[in-house]
Amino acid sequence: MKALLIDGGEPLRGTVSISGAKNAALPACVAALLTEDPVVLHAVPQLRDVSTILYMLGALGKRVVRNDAHVSIAAGGALVSEANAYSVGQMRASFLVLGPLVARLGKAVVPLPGGCAIGARPVDLHLEGLRALGAQVEERIGSVLVTAKQLTGTSIHLPFPSVGATEQIIMTASLAAGETSIHNASIEPEVIDLIDLLEKMGAVISVSNRTIDIVGQRSLHGAEHTLIPDRMEAGTMLLAGAITQGSVSVSPMPAVHLEAFLDALRATGCEVEVDGTTITGRSLGRARATSIATAPYPGFPTDLHPPMAAYLATANGRSSIQESVFEQRFAYTRALSKMGTRMIQDGSSLMIEGVPTLSGRSVEAPDIRGGAALILAGLAAQGRTTITGLDHVDRGHEHLEAKLRSLGARIERRESIA
Repeated sequence: MKALLIDGGEPLRGTVSISGAKNAALPACVAALLTEDPVVLHAVPQLRDVSTILYMLGALGKRVVRNDAHVSIAAGGALVSEANAYSVGQMRASFLVLGPLVARLGKAVVPLPGGCAIGARPVDLHLEGLRALGAQVEERIGSVLVTAKQLTGTSIHLPFPSVGATEQIIMTASLAAGETSIHNASIEPEVIDLIDLLEKMGAVISVSNRTIDIVGQRSLHGAEHTLIPDRMEAGTMLLAGAITQGSVSVSPMPAVHLEAFLDALRATGCEVEVDGTTITGRSLGRARATSIATAPYPGFPTDLHPPMAAYLATANGRSSIQESVFEQRFAYTRALSKMGTRMIQDGSSLMIEGVPTLSGRSVEAPDIRGGAALILAGLAAQGRTTITGLDHVDRGHEHLEAKLRSLGARIERRESIA
């Protein structure tokens, strides 16, 4: 069993180079299905989820060439309309291939998705969007068959600004006849990054507040694109400095992508400095308690809720977190409680009574961001923390141990522990 061993208590100091955003990389790779021409992506993180989506594209008929952080996706033969069950079962982002395959081939069979077990995260909004564009959807046991003789633009109102549904509809509508308007759409930075790529490929898209308008094209062409930096990694690294009462800078990272998070960090008494695309978080002592509520962008990102909870577990006073995006985001709290945290969950709310010290323990990561929370707690704890469940951690964090070690963390990976 693989494990991370962390000997905590060391203040972290230094600068971290931020990788390309995983949540931008996955839809960008899928967008290559919309054209026969090569799509070249830069700053692609070397993560298991990215490898999974690239493997899936290869199985669908694309030729994928990867060289470190650079990926080229081109035609490798006839496109296949049926997605690999293993790939989709590994993560929910694989479900995004559904619309592009229908737009290109008129048919797609895609298994129902897997990924982190965080609430329902239904795909209903994806399917309703495709139906609105004129597709016929047949829900089978364990999979979905979607067919369309003609996709036609329309007006779609999302009941919730779902990231995945927004991306699915945008990509599909890019090859539909006529104009599509998505109201109450997601405007997360990763969605805007996908739009930037699609525009380079010839799509005609405009964004106004939470409305996204797409003018469908007969075809799209290839493009070259550099992904935005990963704001979740940046936030996690800033918290690593704060929870250890150190000072950490992250670069490159546009502060506009993290404003709500940075405001929350300042509220805890951490000094935050922005210099161009470099953000520095400097601890001035034990954190102050604060209250946050997650929300779609530009609100506080749900993916930074678990790492922030670990930080607030060491704050002076009572903090609270209201989770409004993924209702079952709290799987990490049980493992943190083994380390001495005092947390009480009530529905979608979490009350946190800060403690001055945490204790190293053996814990298991329940999901990607929960794993990040446990790592932060281990960095601050007295004694050794052993974290298993690294398959989750490796899905979302590139070169994690090396980056933390560069800041002074005492952390190592063991390929096998008793």
